[in-house]
Amino acid sequence: MKYALMLYAVALFSSLVLNGSKPIDKFENLQSDSLLADWDRHISNIQNELGDKVSQPTDSVFGNIKTMKGMPAKRLLAIMKFGYSRSLGVGCGHCHNTSKWESDEKPEKEIARQMSMMTRKIRLELLAEIEGLKSDEPAVNCTTCHRGQVKPALNLKE
Repeated sequence: MKYALMLYAVALFSSLVLNGSKPIDKFENLQSDSLLADWDRHISNIQNELGDKVSQPTDSVFGNIKTMKGMPAKRLLAIMKFGYSRSLGVGCGHCHNTSKWESDEKPEKEIARQMSMMTRKIRLELLAEIEGLKSDEPAVNCTTCHRGQVKPALNLKE
């Protein structure tokens, strides 16, 4: 145990020296790499299964589409990867049964749908009522609160 702590201290010190006092978070890098591999694998498989249908409307190529109907299937895949998965720091399996995509067995999938409706309402209705905003099209999305974490950010780091 003593040697493990010493080894960790040396590694931390080395990362501080090599990165200008910013430590390398190996776990975060591994987690990020794992998520990228998960997304790429699933999205590639889905695109291969769809073939030319990737440009067809989502509700004509996927089962159980309740939101984001009408957009091209390829766009939905990009939204899932960047808008949901990346914003929450999760893989596809967080909300989906990756063997049966249309399944609603995971409550996270319905929560995501409802949160999507919430952000839409904030963007289209509530933000429009705030006078003096410096943006013609103010944005609110998953990242606004989640910041790459499943649990929304409730406190600022000290």
